[in-house]
Parts: sequence; structure tokens; C-alpha cells
Amino acid sequence: MILVIAEQRDGQLNKASWEVVTAAQRLSARIGGAPVKVAVLGAAVTAAAGEMAGAAVAEVLAVEHPALEPYTADGFVGALEPLVASQAPDYVIVAHTYQARDFVPKLAARIDAALITDVVGLAEAEGRPAFTRLVFQGKLAADVLPEGKPPCLVTCQAGAFPADAAARGAAPAPVTTVAATLDPASIRQKPEAPFREARQAVDLSQAARIVAVGRGIREQDKLPMAEELAKLLGAELAASRPICDAGWLPPERQVGSSGQTVAPKLYLALGVSGAIQHAVGMKASKTIVAINKDAEAPIFEVADYGIVGDLFEVVPALIKELQKS
Repeated sequence: MILVIAEQRDGQLNKASWEVVTAAQRLSARIGGAPVKVAVLGAAVTAAAGEMAGAAVAEVLAVEHPALEPYTADGFVGALEPLVASQAPDYVIVAHTYQARDFVPKLAARIDAALITDVVGLAEAEGRPAFTRLVFQGKLAADVLPEGKPPCLVTCQAGAFPADAAARGAAPAPVTTVAATLDPASIRQKPEAPFREARQAVDLSQAARIVAVGRGIREQDKLPMAEELAKLLGAELAASRPICDAGWLPPERQVGSSGQTVAPKLYLALGVSGAIQHAVGMKASKTIVAINKDAEAPIFEVADYGIVGDLFEVVPALIKELQKS
């Protein structure tokens, strides 16, 4: 059996939860159609569990306890340890989010299980399922086999498995409410309200469209042009590391190995060279359009469409055409 841990906040599912359902379904197909179950944790998760029931899974487990809101690593591990023991899955699959990075290693240590992080694909080695992850900042891909007794814990990189590829069931999956066995006194963390650096913090991993700027933008006063294009496209504005290091855009808008990993439907790169540190954070995007005057720029290796030209000529033309529509 494969157990997926979905992620929700305030009753709203993270779209990455559907991505790991896709991963679990694909893994299931490789191991003879093993059943897939989904666990949703929180204080009141009926609505989120009902949404997950739309997937083609065997069962959705609504794991509820007042001490699971707000999120804490101690709370999640305390609730998941007995759940994993009772369900006895071969694999536990979670999205590689900030929350998962917090509690999954602790859970792996608690149950003495193998942990494979930031997985981008599935493979096979020695007649067993293997998990592909990028190493050396994306320069190489390694197929990793877990050792030891099950379960194996796996976290999946954002965008590696398309959310819209998750198979939907002909009828809703059964939802079972599970009262978590959890001692509130065991929770040592006292979480504060989520940090907000700006008036409206941005989670680029949830964006459907992104316009990203790189060094080719040249000067900070050229950013309004990119902002106008993003506004017309209904997109979020992002950047490569040099732009954020210069202070032209805040760090939460950085895409790459030291920023956010994104997988929008459209990624429009303006003057982005496409160094491996940036590409590893955005190459899972569904459609990548690059505008760069350097025909040899690495960004064109991952782009679906490329325009070799001066972005200061191309972008105003795009804006003009979009304003007509």
C-alpha cells in the first residue's frame, strides 16, 4: 500500500497534494497496482478530505485533532507515527514543501525508515522501484534505491509530477475520519502567525503563470515594463538570483536552487541566461518561453519557444498586442 500525506492550511489544499497523488498512482502501476490512500491532517479537514476523495484512490483518511492546528512538527509526527504503524504502507509520499522538510525527517527518524528527498521521477533498479533525484545542483540525476524495512518515505519536488495528471475516480473515494492519538503536552513548539515580509507574501509554487527577469533587464528602472507584462498576463513576477541579490526584487520572488521551485503552466523568461542554478527551479514548467539576445544562452536548452532578440523591443510589442485583447 502507498500512503500519501496531503497538505492543507485553513482547509485549503496545497496543489502539490495532487502532484504527489500523481506520483503515488504512477508508483502503484509499477508495483502491481498497490492501493493508494491519502491522509489529510488538521483540526477540521472534512472539506479538504472530501476534495481529495475525487482522486482515484482506495480511501481518504481524515486525521483530526485540535492540537494539529496550527501545524507543528511534534504534532504531525505524534499523529502520523501510530497512523503509519496501523496502515503499514510500503511507501509514504509527501510533497517537498517547507512544511514537509520540517516534519518528514523527524518522522523518518522516529519510525526508523529510509527517506529519499526531492524526487523528480521514478525508475527501476535491481528489479525494484527506484527514485530519481537531482544531485550536484541538477548537473546529474541519481536513481536511488531505499534500504531497510518498509515504509520508505519519499518527498517529491514541486512540478515533477503534474497535478492535472492525477487520475480521478468514477465515484468519490470513501472518507474515514480518524481520531488522532496525540498528547498535546508532547508538542514543544509554540508557533507564531505565519511570517509576512510584504503586504501580500507570494508563493510562486502556486502561480499558474510567471514572468521572470534576469540580468538582461539591465537596470532596476526597467522592471515596470516586466511588471506591466505580468499584469496583462495575470502572472506573478519572479527573478533569477542576481536580481534579488541586487535588491531589485525581494528574496521570495527568486526562482532557482537557492530560491523557489516552480511549475506554472507558463514561464516567460526575460533576459534570463538559464544557468543550472536557475533552471533547476523552473524547468518543470509546462510551457517555457525565453526571450534573450544571446542565441547560445542555456535557457534555450529548456525552453519550448525561444525568441532571439532584444527584450526591450520584443516585450513592448507583446504588451501592445495584449492591450488590444
